[in-house]
Amino acid sequence: MPNERLRAAIRAAGLTIENVAEKLGVDPKTAGRWITADGRIPHRANRRDISKLVGVDEVHLWPSLAESLHTKPNTETELVHLYPSRSAVPFSLWTELIASVEHQMDVLVFSGQFLVEQHNILPVVQQKASQGVKFRFLVGDETSTAVTQRAMEEGTTGGLQGRIQMMRRYLSEIADLSTVEVRTHGTILYNSLYRFDDQLLVNGHAFGALAGQNPVLHLRQLPSGLIWDNYMRSYDRVWEQALPEPT
Repeated sequence: MPNERLRAAIRAAGLTIENVAEKLGVDPKTAGRWITADGRIPHRANRRDISKLVGVDEVHLWPSLAESLHTKPNTETELVHLYPSRSAVPFSLWTELIASVEHQMDVLVFSGQFLVEQHNILPVVQQKASQGVKFRFLVGDETSTAVTQRAMEEGTTGGLQGRIQMMRRYLSEIADLSTVEVRTHGTILYNSLYRFDDQLLVNGHAFGALAGQNPVLHLRQLPSGLIWDNYMRSYDRVWEQALPEPT
């Protein structure tokens, strides 16, 4: 597959592949192949310079280098990138994270309708579920007090409830798969969480702002990662009190 992590990191840094090529002193076609060519990994010096340029560790950009003695280990930071809004998260990053799930994907939202309508996640879930990948979806209960309050705060009275109903309808198509679980909750949604194996997108919520307007933390799981554990404990607390959707 093309290197979507590198593509997303370059875009997040406000650069183009031409900018990267110029700063590294290489031909733009060569730099372009680092993204588009299957398995193409730059030379060590170029990897180091790219990593420094975009502010992301080499091992995150090229996971296959994790066992190399010549690669600098990941720094002890869980934060991969901070996006000013969910709308600013590159489309290609969502695509790469969804497509790369091998073990588990967890979602905590009120609606999350964009996952289906923008990223066509249902066929991906069906395919990966057949391979044993586990999926947990926590969506809102449109009749709950928390949802009603949130809709009033963001000025979408009735709209949020409708989006939740649509998402529940979408998820009903995969709820009977053996490795897929769907539950509804009525908790106050301080953050929407999107976990893809060892990667986590945290969409915080500010009073009166739409979800797409709020910042997103891109975190990765580390053995000593306190931030990751904090958010995933929160996820599990909601999961335990949520109600299973009928299949």
